Amino acid sequence: MSHLLLDAEQLYAELKRGVQTLLAGSATTPHLVGVATGGAWLAERLHAELGLPGRAGVISSALHRDDYAQRGLRARGGQTSLPFEVSGAEVLLIDDVLYTGRTLRAVINELYDYGRPACVRLAVLVDRGGRELPLAADFAAVRLPLDRALRFDLVRRAEGGFDFEVAPASPVSSAMSGSSLKGSAT
Repeated sequence: MSHLLLDAEQLYAELKRGVQTLLAGSATTPHLVGVATGGAWLAERLHAELGLPGRAGVISSALHRDDYAQRGLRARGGQTSLPFEVSGAEVLLIDDVLYTGRTLRAVINELYDYGRPACVRLAVLVDRGGRELPLAADFAAVRLPLDRALRFDLVRRAEGGFDFEVAPASPVSSAMSGSSLKGSAT
């Protein structure tokens, strides 16, 4: 795998600014919820650096994916953990890569299994285009169209920093619109 010539830490700083803006525009403090796996890493770090109360939530798309028959319950960062009452809450979903929108659709279905939030917004590190569903991020640190034949992953280094890896998509993930085992190509 090769590293993409994008500075993941610079993009993280831009994401942090965007999340701060989204938080400032809310009547109440939204709950940060990271999409497993890469989005959960980002939400955890954002939550700590922004000094938000409690802890960030993690949400899994595994049970609501439209490719469940092919993928099954693969370990992709754990189970959903939402440390707050979802009904009536403002939720700010955090993800690493927004791609087709299929993971995001599954995540929203999972979120509604826990209650009906007042508002759900989305901030992403990278919007790579290629949408198959009518979904969009409220904030994207960068919009970077990438070829469908490539898989684009956020990788967390041992010390907690981030990098990107880009590699040819596997035949299965290519057929499923480029899903990834490291970060989530949403």
